[in-house]
Amino acid sequence: MLKRLLPWSLLTVGCLVGLIDLVRYPLDRTVAMAQTAADEGDLYYTFYDQRIPLVERTNQIAVEFSPNPSLTRGEQEPAYLRLQRDLQAATQGTRGGLHDQPAAGVEVRPLGNRYALIELPEGTRSPAARLGPQLEQPYIAATLPVLSRPEAEDSIVVTPEIVVSFEPNTTEGQARSLIAQYNLELIRPLRFTEGRYLVRGRNIAGEAVLDAANQLTAVPGIQSATPNFVQSLPYRVAVPDVLGAEPAAEIDLQQVLSGSAETTPYPGSLLPLQWHLNSQPLRPRPYRRTDIRAVEAWEQGHSGEEVVVAVIDSLIQWDHPDLANTVYTLPATVEDPLPGEVSGWDFSNTDLTCAKGDPDSCTLGDPDTRISNAELDFVRPYFQNSFVLSDAALLAAYPRRDQNLQDRYPNATAEQRADALRRTFQSYASSQFHGTWTAGVIAAQPQNGQGIVGVAPEAEFLPVRVFGLGGEITPAALIEAVGYAAAREVDVINLSLGSLLPNWGLTDQMFAVLDRHPDLVIVASAGNDSLDGVGFPAAIPGVIAVGATNLEGNRTAYSSYGAGLDLVAPGGEVARRLREGILTTGGTWVEGFWTGIARPEEPWGLALDPIGQYVSVQGTSFSAPAVSGVLALMKGQDPDRQLSREQLTTILQETASYAPLTLTQADANQYRVQAEVGFGTTLAIPTVRPSGIEGELDPISPEAYYYGRGLVNATAAVEAVAMAVEKFR
Repeated sequence: MLKRLLPWSLLTVGCLVGLIDLVRYPLDRTVAMAQTAADEGDLYYTFYDQRIPLVERTNQIAVEFSPNPSLTRGEQEPAYLRLQRDLQAATQGTRGGLHDQPAAGVEVRPLGNRYALIELPEGTRSPAARLGPQLEQPYIAATLPVLSRPEAEDSIVVTPEIVVSFEPNTTEGQARSLIAQYNLELIRPLRFTEGRYLVRGRNIAGEAVLDAANQLTAVPGIQSATPNFVQSLPYRVAVPDVLGAEPAAEIDLQQVLSGSAETTPYPGSLLPLQWHLNSQPLRPRPYRRTDIRAVEAWEQGHSGEEVVVAVIDSLIQWDHPDLANTVYTLPATVEDPLPGEVSGWDFSNTDLTCAKGDPDSCTLGDPDTRISNAELDFVRPYFQNSFVLSDAALLAAYPRRDQNLQDRYPNATAEQRADALRRTFQSYASSQFHGTWTAGVIAAQPQNGQGIVGVAPEAEFLPVRVFGLGGEITPAALIEAVGYAAAREVDVINLSLGSLLPNWGLTDQMFAVLDRHPDLVIVASAGNDSLDGVGFPAAIPGVIAVGATNLEGNRTAYSSYGAGLDLVAPGGEVARRLREGILTTGGTWVEGFWTGIARPEEPWGLALDPIGQYVSVQGTSFSAPAVSGVLALMKGQDPDRQLSREQLTTILQETASYAPLTLTQADANQYRVQAEVGFGTTLAIPTVRPSGIEGELDPISPEAYYYGRGLVNATAAVEAVAMAVEKFR
């Protein structure tokens, strides 16, 4: 069934932003509103004429730094550190250490290399007024409001920037002229796309940016206009309750590995723990298999040769031993490469990179998607303190965080609170490498029999970074990244981005890319909100939306389902047991994390080893790359690329199966209630929200409701591709 962009896809994904009282400046030229004017106080932006509601974050404010680099690979001190020191000095902080927070309870954290988020204690009103002159610094260009979606805790920074898309065949001159007519300043054309520009309103800020974008959608010749929000989407690592046990203690590695020896074409030492590839070592007969049967595909000679998968994600540490041999290298035949481009590009970095010997040939971004020294400088203190400080010292160093834990868990001991802080800091550092986790699922290749194996170990991956530190992402960066991956002629694009704000400009770009590249397949995670209806961008028609299952063959507790879901694949569930997560490549093995301290002797957090070279994780973020890996196996069987995206998608769906899957009683009961009230109606369980299926549609089975077309089967899919290709001969 063709997926549709419906209101449910707008309401079940994140909408984040926090607002301060700013003067509203109208556009100089009157523009007819696309919809009825919002009620006083209403905040929203439009997505295909649907209103996306936003609410104020009263305890947060953001700052935009002046153009000087802040988180570069050079030696300059990051601007957010200067801000943190100035706020500490102004509020008479007592410690003065690198990451000690001001006595007033103000916390500063970077959002990429251009912005920082300032958070005050809950209940604070008017943060701009409270901080006042402390934010009047020469390195701060502007203060910005922060919003959120209703009933959510995420953060969306409202910048003065708007992404404007023009109708096809609009010349650049015409676009520039129209931009000038409406009192807008052209910042730059977006790269790797046509007719899309980043603009800034003159004398427009805060709430007025939303109004301006909404009005521009009604201007003849403009296809869409959306605020270039800075959305903060930090990966939520599943950590047991503060009063619970440390998960790593339950893994007996030696017992599992010694009793599960396997002989395969890729005999990685950790393969027995990769149940998503072959579940039998952890789930022996007579239990049914709940994996994607990748090992059998390898044994038949299918490993993804000559296939390139773009990983559009966060930090991608491609020099990991299991990734170094499969990272894609730009061929000399590529026309107009970016300055210094070798293996991918970092679109989250807004500094200029110039070609060697040619200072006039510069572009935004960085040819290196790995962690920089300045980023390490931010993450390392939190990370190292979690290992070296005593319980008392750790709680004293972070009093605001400790108070939050006491408020939430009044019966927790100091030891338990300190342990919770350790897990939080370790998880934060580890999760910055979400892109490294994703790449490992797709294309890891063990060296000398040591390590893990990706679904397609002979495929290559193109690292494309769009997230800065703190989960910072903008529509402009993602629009360019998708276009860049397509321009580099990859075969598959993986988007493990399950909870983005719906974006009109990105949707237009995705449609253009899919139309221009009929063989390109785009895969996205369905989302971790456990809601009826997949998130964005998985909801975009033409994108394969993937939900998550666990070792038992059930839907995971977090996986979204229902409308728009195409398939499921293993996503792991570490909340049950750490071994039931998806084992993949980590990033905290980088030497800079351990400089000056002794390395631990035991695993910690989600790490399988003492330095975090391998981690066990969960999420639809990891079921999606499993499917991307299967597509790489399929395309490897079609070297002449005779099969179109539609044909490959059909094969993937027709070879999927419900046989390995079962419904939990909770899911079965929820389906019965939904079926009774009617698909396409609102069901207030647990909150009032659309059901995810609009209109008078025929009822679907409970299996289809929770699992789409079923669990992917790599062996069956590859065999079907071979048969289809044979017909062309």
